[in-house]
Amino acid sequence: MMMLAFTACKNDEKEQAVTTPKKEKLPSVEKEYGFILNNYDVVRDTIKKGDFFGSIMDKNGVQPGKVYEIVEKVKDSFNPARITAGKKYMILRAKDSAKTPKFFIYENNKIDYTVLALDDSIYVASRKRPVTIKKREISGVVTSSLSEAMQEQGLSNLLVYELSNIYQWSIDFFKLQKGDQFKMVYHEKYIDDTIFAGIEKVDAAVFKHSGKPFYAFRYMADTVTKKPSFYDDEAKALQSFFLKAPLNYTRISSRYTKRRFHPVQKRWKAHLGTDYAAPTGTPIMSTANGTVIASSYTSGNGNYVKVRHNSKYTTQYLHMSKRAVKKGEYVRQGQVIGYVGSTGLATGPHVCYRFWVNGVQRDPYRQDLPSAKKIEDSLKDEYFAHIKPLKEELDEIPYKHF
Repeated sequence: MMMLAFTACKNDEKEQAVTTPKKEKLPSVEKEYGFILNNYDVVRDTIKKGDFFGSIMDKNGVQPGKVYEIVEKVKDSFNPARITAGKKYMILRAKDSAKTPKFFIYENNKIDYTVLALDDSIYVASRKRPVTIKKREISGVVTSSLSEAMQEQGLSNLLVYELSNIYQWSIDFFKLQKGDQFKMVYHEKYIDDTIFAGIEKVDAAVFKHSGKPFYAFRYMADTVTKKPSFYDDEAKALQSFFLKAPLNYTRISSRYTKRRFHPVQKRWKAHLGTDYAAPTGTPIMSTANGTVIASSYTSGNGNYVKVRHNSKYTTQYLHMSKRAVKKGEYVRQGQVIGYVGSTGLATGPHVCYRFWVNGVQRDPYRQDLPSAKKIEDSLKDEYFAHIKPLKEELDEIPYKHF
């Protein structure tokens, strides 16, 4: 009897265990671009060469008439015709049998994106991903190149650009030496606190080249443009009014001369420019701020751009494969205005850089060119107070040795 009672009790417990309902695990909520993606059928893709907004919409079931209506309503704020190959996009579709597209989200860059509402209420909105800023200190040493020095520490090559941009007037980066050292204090941008999104700004740097330290401190001396520049530990501007060259060139293939045998015309004539050889497609930069007074094509010059910097100085850039600016446009020093080519009278890819002083063509390498905006005497005490903690911070970072 006791055994029977025990058995019955065990069966009751077993039955109780089987009938107890289990708690279902709720799906995690996925959010992106300000939307709860769980509420939509999500299409992720990248714009390929040959794609255009209409073809993407057609592939997702949006009729041509609707596409035209969308484009007409948003064209003043967002031009769908200018979407670029290689950019990522997302389409959020309704979770119904028709899978009706509700939103088109286009990534302008890692941070900025555009939301295009495709339903009855058509609108466009420019938005940004949440970005956090992190301060970093680094130290490096050149063994073969600046790029390799960055890569050895797992650092972004964007820092190569930052350093070369800061020191382009004082250090020849084609002549770096093994053992040259550098230190930087700068800020990085991160999306959602984890995804690297670029360099926010460089506060200070020191580059020891051939045993000599070159300090650089970010400071806003020009209160009119409110554009900061870099100055050394003696308050001298690192920036020159003109860049030394309009591009990162392979070599100078021909210098300014009053007598040169022209390789195409096969005759002796003056060559009133400096030829920088570089691969086709290499970006060409304006060597100083100014206004584009010509962006055109001639049989001799090929595609060319001419920039007036002030009443005294004008520059011209010849033989471009493609021009990137229009007449009347204001350009800043270092801005890309075109790309290296071999249009016009040219035997190979290069840019012929021409330089005018008071309307007369001159050799830029023989000119005593002005420096950038200097720090006024009235601001020097403030400047030295500003850089003091930054210099101390730099000096406390140990130099890296190979």
